[in-house]
Amino acid sequence: MVHFNNVTIIGVGLIGGSLAKVLKAAGLAGRITGAGRSRESLEQALKLGVIDVISEDRARAVDNADLVVLASPVGTFEQVVREIGPRMKSGAILTDVGSVKGDLVRRMEKLLPSGISYVPGHPIAGKEKYGVAEASETLFRGAKCILTPTEKTDARAIETMKALWAAAGAQVLLMDADTHDRVFAAVSHVPHVAAYAMVNAVAGLNTGTKNYIDFSGGGFKDFTRIAASSPEIWRDICLMNGKNIVEMLERYEGSLDKLKKAIHAGDGAAMEKLFRNASDTRKKLG
Repeated sequence: MVHFNNVTIIGVGLIGGSLAKVLKAAGLAGRITGAGRSRESLEQALKLGVIDVISEDRARAVDNADLVVLASPVGTFEQVVREIGPRMKSGAILTDVGSVKGDLVRRMEKLLPSGISYVPGHPIAGKEKYGVAEASETLFRGAKCILTPTEKTDARAIETMKALWAAAGAQVLLMDADTHDRVFAAVSHVPHVAAYAMVNAVAGLNTGTKNYIDFSGGGFKDFTRIAASSPEIWRDICLMNGKNIVEMLERYEGSLDKLKKAIHAGDGAAMEKLFRNASDTRKKLG
């Protein structure tokens, strides 16, 4: 069983807080230090028993840490690593929970001193609400967790992180960092962008007395649920995986255009075929 004497989590929100709860519930950590920009959020995490110690100084927060988890927005990662890298002890593991990898992984790896093992990670879990109050030790059960190690990543560190995520109830998969970004542009990033765009498209419409959005039923709410996610996080994801996201948006636009043409032409057979193909594919997801 994997065990860490000291763990530091930078960014104690939904994902970071949930991982802290897993570490505590499974007895995988001796002491958990929470660090981040928001004193209020850290104090809430401490009050909830998610962490044991607060540190507003990210560099000092990693002193003596066996494991450091980056769970802040991905746009902060490089600056954080510049601050904490020189303070991390030799033999420590650095991991993250960011949904962008690719070039970011390579840049971060270059910033780290020798003796630090970096195991990039991405748990495919979450919900539309965010913040440490939403954290749950069951968040990762049954979810996939992607690890994107490089050729330089220590094999023992990979096995340690595989064991940690398995203890959280996740199915651990290894993937190339660039492949990861292409895959998740398609199945995660563009769906979020589409949900935000749909809400914005409807938000300005009004009957004269009521906003259209006030009549939302299950369909609109289900489709746009993820548009309630953290705007800061999704801004950073789009900035850092923009090329893959734009390419997938163009593919999505092509799919929409096929439907638009069929609707415009009143071509019921074409519409039904497109709807059936999508329906059959979606049903396989469960």
